[in-house]
Amino acid sequence: MSKLNVDQASIMKLFSDRKADFLIPDYQRPYAWDEDLCQTLWDDIFSFAIPDNDAFKFNTNDEYFLGSIVTFKNEEGKLEVIDGQQRLTTLMLLLRAFYGRFELMSDENSRKMREKISNCIWKADEFGNADMNILKIDSEVATDDDKEEFLSILKTGQAPSNLKSNYANNYRFFQEKIDQFLQNYPSYFPFLPARILENCILLPIEAESQDTALRIFSTLNDRGMPLSDADIFKAQFYGFYKTRGEYEKESFISQWRELELVCKKNFHPSTGTPMDELFTRYMYYIRAKMGIKSTTLEALRKFYERDKYAVLKSDQTFQDLKVLANFWNDVNEQNSERFSDAVLRKLRVLDFAPNGMWSYFTSVYFMQNKDDDEMLDNDKFEKFLTKTIAFVWTSAVVRPGVMALRTPLFAEMVNIANDREVSFGEFKFDFEQVKIAFNNYDFRNTRPITKSMLALRMFDFDSQQLPDASTLFEIEHIFAKNRQTNERSLKDVKNLESLGNKALLEKKINIRASDYRFADKTKYYTGFVNDRGQHRPGTINQELLEISKKSDFTEADIEARNRVIIDRFLAFIKENSLTV
Repeated sequence: MSKLNVDQASIMKLFSDRKADFLIPDYQRPYAWDEDLCQTLWDDIFSFAIPDNDAFKFNTNDEYFLGSIVTFKNEEGKLEVIDGQQRLTTLMLLLRAFYGRFELMSDENSRKMREKISNCIWKADEFGNADMNILKIDSEVATDDDKEEFLSILKTGQAPSNLKSNYANNYRFFQEKIDQFLQNYPSYFPFLPARILENCILLPIEAESQDTALRIFSTLNDRGMPLSDADIFKAQFYGFYKTRGEYEKESFISQWRELELVCKKNFHPSTGTPMDELFTRYMYYIRAKMGIKSTTLEALRKFYERDKYAVLKSDQTFQDLKVLANFWNDVNEQNSERFSDAVLRKLRVLDFAPNGMWSYFTSVYFMQNKDDDEMLDNDKFEKFLTKTIAFVWTSAVVRPGVMALRTPLFAEMVNIANDREVSFGEFKFDFEQVKIAFNNYDFRNTRPITKSMLALRMFDFDSQQLPDASTLFEIEHIFAKNRQTNERSLKDVKNLESLGNKALLEKKINIRASDYRFADKTKYYTGFVNDRGQHRPGTINQELLEISKKSDFTEADIEARNRVIIDRFLAFIKENSLTV
C-alpha cells in the first residue's frame, strides 16, 4: 500500500519548514488565476481575520481551511506540486506583497513580521538568514511563457505596468488591497498577515510517487482541473526536446500549443481532454503495429509509460500526432481537396455511427496507408469506409455492444498494420440471422443505430448533397405522433416507430414540423415564405423532398418504405461480402 504523509499545517508551518522546496513541474498547466479569483480569496481571508471589520472580535483558535497541496518528492528531493499549484502560487504572491509593504516600516512588529514572511518565501542559510536569491518555489511549466515573471516578482518585489501576466496583475492587485487596508485600518494592519500565516490552514499530502499523487488528486473533490494524461505526456516530450537545445525546446512548445488548438476544435470526448483523445487514437495504431489483438485495453497513461515512455521520446511520434490531428481536422472540415465526394459522404454517414470505434479503426487505416504527402488513395479509402459502415451497423443489431465489436476491429487493425486488406473474413454474419434480426428489431429513437440507419438511407440517394459539418439532424416522424393520437388511422401502432416512418431532418425544421398533419408538414420540408415575407428554407434530405410530393403519407407508405430500407441494407452487407 502506498504511504502518505498527511498533516494539517498553517501557511507559516508549511512554508517556513527548512525542507520546503516546491517545484511546479513542466507538465503542469500555466498559472490561470485572475483578479476575480484573487478578489474572492482576499474577501474570504479578510472576513475571517477581521470579522465585522473588527480585529478584536477574532478568536485565535479559529482556522480557515484553504485546501490541499498534493506533492511527491522527486529524484532531486524537490516537492513536485500535483494539486494546489494555483493557490500555492497565489499565496506566494500575496505574502510577497505584504513583505514589500513591511520593508517600508521600521517598527519592531513590522521587523518580526518581515522576518516571518521571508522564511516562507526564501531559503535560509545555516544561521537562519533568508537568502533572497534562493526561492522556496520554482516553476518549470513548459507552456508558461510568464513563469520567469513570477520568479522575478518574488525575488525583487517589482511588477511594473508593462508586465501583463496573471502573476503581475495579481501581485499588483494584492499590493493595492494591502495599501487600502493599511489606509482604512492602520491599527489593524499587523493582524491580517499574522492571521494569514498562523490561522489559515492547508492540508499538505505528500505521496511516495508521482502516480500515487495523481491518483489522489483525481479523487479529491477539488475545484481545480486534474492533470490529464496528455499533461504528463507533454512533460516527456518537453524533457526529450529540452536535451536537444533551446531552439528545439521552444519549437516544441509552440507546436504543442498549435496541436492543443487543433484537438480542442475537433475532439469532444465524453471523458478526458481533447489531447487525450488524440493520444488514444494514436495508441490504437501503436497497438496494431505491435500486433496486439487483445480486447483488454490498458489505461492510456499505463500504455505510454512502458519502458519509461520510450514511445514519446521520438521525433516520429510527435510528427505522427500532428499528422493524425490534421487528418481529423480535414475530416471535420469536409476538406474536398483531400477527400473525394464519395469519401466525404461516407465520412458524414459515419458521423452517425452507433459508437465511436470507427474513429480508432479509421485512424489506424490512415496512419498505415498515408503516402509521403500524408494523403490516402480515395478509391481504396472509400471502399474501406463502406465496409466499415456495413460491418459496424450490422454488429450494432446482431452483436450489440462495444465490447463485442472490439474483437473483430482489433484483429482487423493488426491486419491493416501488416498491409492486409480489411475483409472481416473471420467475423462474417449468417445472412438469415441478420435478416431475422433486422426485421424484428425495435428501432426506437433512444437507440443510436436508428439514427445510423436513417443517415445511411439519406445518403442512399445519389442526388443527396453533403450537409455542412455543423448541421444538426433529429429524427422526424413523417406520419406524426399527434396525427395518430387524433385520427387513430394506423391499424398497427408499431408502424409509428418503424424505420419506414422516420427520416433525418434538420433540427430547426424538425422543431416546427413535428406536430403537423402531413399536408401541413410538406411546406416545412420544401421551404416557404412566411406572413412577413421571409423565406424559410426547407430540408436538404432528398428523400423527404421526394416524399413531400405525395398528397398523403399513409400506413401503406410506411410499410413499403420500411421494406425498402431493410432490403436495401441486407443487399448492402451482401455487396460488401460480410455474410455467409
